[in-house]
Amino acid sequence: MNLSMKDKILQRFLSAKGEPISGQQLADELGISRTAIWKHLQTLQEEGYEFVTIKKKGYRLVEVPDRVDAAKISSFLNTKRFGHAIHYFEEIDSTQSVAQQLARQGAEDGTVIIAEEQTGGKGRMQRTWHSAKGKGIWMTIIVRPNIPPHQAPQLTLVAAVSVVLAMKSLYKNFIPVIKWPNDILINGKKCAGILTEMLAEMDRVEGLLIGIGINTNHELDDFPEDIQSIATSIAIEEKQKVDRAQLVAEILKNLEYYTDEYVAHGFKSIKKLWEEHSGTIGKRIKATTIREIIEGQAVGITDEGVLEILLDDGQVKKVYSADIEIQNE
Repeated sequence: MNLSMKDKILQRFLSAKGEPISGQQLADELGISRTAIWKHLQTLQEEGYEFVTIKKKGYRLVEVPDRVDAAKISSFLNTKRFGHAIHYFEEIDSTQSVAQQLARQGAEDGTVIIAEEQTGGKGRMQRTWHSAKGKGIWMTIIVRPNIPPHQAPQLTLVAAVSVVLAMKSLYKNFIPVIKWPNDILINGKKCAGILTEMLAEMDRVEGLLIGIGINTNHELDDFPEDIQSIATSIAIEEKQKVDRAQLVAEILKNLEYYTDEYVAHGFKSIKKLWEEHSGTIGKRIKATTIREIIEGQAVGITDEGVLEILLDDGQVKKVYSADIEIQNE
């Protein structure tokens, strides 16, 4: 685990679960001075972590802010590779653009770039993604699967399954569904989006940048007025605030597992999971592509992740990329 000294100290306190730790013990464990320990604790206090001193016992962590820093995510993490390198930012233009730089510099498989706020977040087709400070999960994961470029688009669907299953395992008051190809909806409103970009050579994927944006602890007023009727958050639907770092760790666990599953065994088992959690299959939809508007019933996806639409004349049309509107809801 690639953690800074400050994050190592924080991780130690998080794993102590409220029990006090002596400054001398920490200094001995980490091979630094007690003065250095104290300075790092001061920095953590400035970030919102609160410690009290207990006589003859040391320091006790009593207040943990809602942050998605490396130590907090690591305290929940259960993966072999994903999330073992985390680049955390208070504010960033876009996690996707930083991920691109890091990927070109050789960042390892499963590297995470995550921020409290994005000032230039983007969704599909260069749309602006509103990224409120400290409210959501704005992250990009660098994935390096050993697959040819034509198999890369399915990784967006693998990511969607990973996010939905993470939500289902942690929260009980709502059922998230996938809207083809890359949105997660709750009660018909958008809660999350996935943007996948590829770095590739002719016959090999060099890296995939899987960008995931999730409205997590937003209240309705946190959304711009023009999207309040179509956007929602986990906190709104679960009816309480949730721990963002825990959700990040759960998504990384799923994404690692299902990416490995896909590389080893193909799309079949993931396709089944995708269809089980789809909010699109079986619905009458309007699909707007660059060239045309197609209306009909969504009947499934192919093994390549392509959407199949049954037209009113009985033909089945394959759609590779489109904006989808679910009708009669």
